[in-house]
Amino acid sequence: MNSRTEIAGGAEVDSDICFHQSEGIGTITFNRPQARNALTFEMYDRLKEVCETAGGIAGLKALIVTGAGGRAFAAGTDISKFRAFETPDDALAYEARIDGVLTAVESCAVPTIAAICGACTGGGGAIAAACDLRLVTRDLKFGFPIARTLGNCLSNASLSRLVALIGAGRTRELILTARLVGAEEALAVGLAAEVLDDEEALMVRANELARQIAGHAPLTLKATKEALRRLRLHQTDSKDEDLITMCYMSEDFREGLEAFLAKRKPDWKGR
Repeated sequence: MNSRTEIAGGAEVDSDICFHQSEGIGTITFNRPQARNALTFEMYDRLKEVCETAGGIAGLKALIVTGAGGRAFAAGTDISKFRAFETPDDALAYEARIDGVLTAVESCAVPTIAAICGACTGGGGAIAAACDLRLVTRDLKFGFPIARTLGNCLSNASLSRLVALIGAGRTRELILTARLVGAEEALAVGLAAEVLDDEEALMVRANELARQIAGHAPLTLKATKEALRRLRLHQTDSKDEDLITMCYMSEDFREGLEAFLAKRKPDWKGR
């Protein structure tokens, strides 16, 4: 994990992810704007760490998750990480690791708000879907374009979070068409709670909303979050290891990966 520098007042800075707390509101910022905040494994791990320990952070009552730079919340996992995948265990371990992160976000002891500016795709979209509320800017581009980029798949758990937000039909359409959802559609389908004009207005509103929620009965919030999580889990006991292995170990995934990195269109073979 990248080293962190602790600063007075409950703030910290490191090269790829930042956390600070002020007046009971914590903010996690993905801090790789030069890469549209593409997520490294260390960034995933730090997000998980903060969410898992949130209940023990003195004074913390709500958590905002956002991205630096004004162009992206997070544009998914850093694609170069996939080049090391060689065996089914690599793929299964990756999806298990990501689900551990998303479970930590979903189970966070305090309410979470995703403040989304610009692109929110792949792993970034999965993190946003695991948060309790989502605020977006008008230039939002949300989705999982894996059917036209890498040729991998979402786990059952990730799909179930999307289904809980926008329904099975719209989730299926979003994945099959590989299109990206804009701000007004996100608001209309319940993916976004509010649409803001720009990054400045987004962060002002995110902090206002966090303070409002922080003043409510914490046990009511905790019980509601956990009950909704249990309802989702009740419907997702099916296995998906065969599907993950099929995609990540395929020639198509390798082709999609190399095509993405080379900025060319992949030549799909279906094997």
